[in-house]
Amino acid sequence: MTEGKFYTLAAFEYAADVQIVKGRLESEGIPVFLRDENTLNSDPLISNAIGGVKLQVYSRDKEQAVTIYNEIRAYAVDDEGNPIICPNCKAKRSEPYYERKGIFYKLFPFFEKRKYKCLNCGMITNRL
Repeated sequence: MTEGKFYTLAAFEYAADVQIVKGRLESEGIPVFLRDENTLNSDPLISNAIGGVKLQVYSRDKEQAVTIYNEIRAYAVDDEGNPIICPNCKAKRSEPYYERKGIFYKLFPFFEKRKYKCLNCGMITNRL
């Protein structure tokens, strides 16, 4: 039975950021589970260390949840508010990406340079 299996739809740096997506999915009848929400509510400074709040749905609801999320999600923007454009496929659908390689960046993730991952072709680029 796939009822008990979860799919992590997205991770959010702050617990408040997940509430809009959660509300929209629940309004469509999709049960939503927030992993690590209480941990971040008690200590928001550890968000990067634990990977943020994970929005999870049942695996059986994955397709519908992904479709809804892609309709309403916010994509990465530069300092002027313009969408980050993938240098490979020219898509405007990127999100921040952190590798967290090595013990130093796992302990101090805020020192890692921000990169972006294109959600269209998967290319990872440095901040443009």
